[in-house]
Amino acid sequence: MFTGIVRGKGRLAAREPRGGDQRLIVDTGGIVPEKSLESGASVAVNGVCLTVVERTAEGFGADVSAETLAKTTLGALDEGAAVNVEPALAVGDPLGGHLMSGHVDGVGAVVSRERDARAWRLRFRAPDELARLIAAKGSIAVDGVSLTVNAVDGPEFDVAIIPATMERTVIAGYEPGTRVNLEVDTIARYLDRLLEQRRE
Repeated sequence: MFTGIVRGKGRLAAREPRGGDQRLIVDTGGIVPEKSLESGASVAVNGVCLTVVERTAEGFGADVSAETLAKTTLGALDEGAAVNVEPALAVGDPLGGHLMSGHVDGVGAVVSRERDARAWRLRFRAPDELARLIAAKGSIAVDGVSLTVNAVDGPEFDVAIIPATMERTVIAGYEPGTRVNLEVDTIARYLDRLLEQRRE
């Protein structure tokens, strides 16, 4: 589990093709404690839960399936690209954001970005099938960052990004058209499934 309180930015150091999928080598920039990079540990990279399979001098390597590469933005990232990095939640850690699984629900895109006093207001478009699960004042993860939804308009939603979040995450590089990983609130996902079963 994760909270969406991103420690900072790492980078995608390399891609290594491995029998139809890939091993991604991630440089964590020293922001992830060594104990969180032991073999088998989970680390969220742009909101995608990856399993550590090897330690490297600057971070870790993780095997990523063809399914994950196709269904998230990880498959399209260039080597050297900045990525959000968050180690898995440990017992006793503060819950500063909201509980997240690191299982991306879909890929959205930035619609617009504009200044709002010292913050930035960003608008995103979610896939139509996720739109009903996004609510004003609810939580959503964008590239693994826990954010509060300010407003919803059909498949589009707005969030406000404070300066500290802008500085610490890859959101600083967003422009209209940038594709992002989205994870909706876990409670909303399960409620929707329960209601679907009841309707059936």
